[in-house]
Amino acid sequence: MVEMPPSAPALLSLLQLASPALPIGAYSYSEGIESLIHQGQITNANALAHWLTGELARGTIRLEAAVMMRAFRAWQQQDGATLDMWNDWLSAVRDGEELRNQSWQMGRSLLRLVGDLDPAGLAALPDTLRSERCNFAIAFGITAALWQLPQSETILVFLQSWTANLISAGVRLVPLGQTEGQRLLRQLADPLQQASQQIQGLSDDQLFACSWGLSLASMNHETQYSRLFRS
Repeated sequence: MVEMPPSAPALLSLLQLASPALPIGAYSYSEGIESLIHQGQITNANALAHWLTGELARGTIRLEAAVMMRAFRAWQQQDGATLDMWNDWLSAVRDGEELRNQSWQMGRSLLRLVGDLDPAGLAALPDTLRSERCNFAIAFGITAALWQLPQSETILVFLQSWTANLISAGVRLVPLGQTEGQRLLRQLADPLQQASQQIQGLSDDQLFACSWGLSLASMNHETQYSRLFRS
């Protein structure tokens, strides 16, 4: 079955949800990139591309994207218990405090924004997710379902916005030029599409990641003497 391209309203909503101008604070996080650059492990665009490609293929972002789509479907079915379960699961698999707090802060900010834009839309949101501890992937999935966005494009947009944010951190920290950053984002188009396709086929039993590199980078970042980013 051939999927129809998103309608103009859906495309505009996808662009809005992925926009770096979305006021959720994503720009203030590097997810360990700052620590890796400080340690000399990422020194140029090729090293950053290698790190991001590995994360897309094997890292925690795969779990977040897979759970985001499960939240998307749970919201469509008005299944609050499943939303709560996956939100707790995501919180539990975080290895470090900074990454957990990042996800909660961005999730909280996104739900607050959506509540302001569409107050009636979140009327069915479970009370547990109105707290301070709704993960960003859960909030993203809920928003995409509420705005009636297509699933396959939503997961690609979720991954692309994550990638673009970390490239932006690399542009500022390595530093890389703006053109080099854009070249890198285009270079990662194939890994992004491959990750999107693979993630859509993951069963619940396949939700695991090799994320010890990110965990170590994040924990080192917690004690880094001087830093620009929050994670």
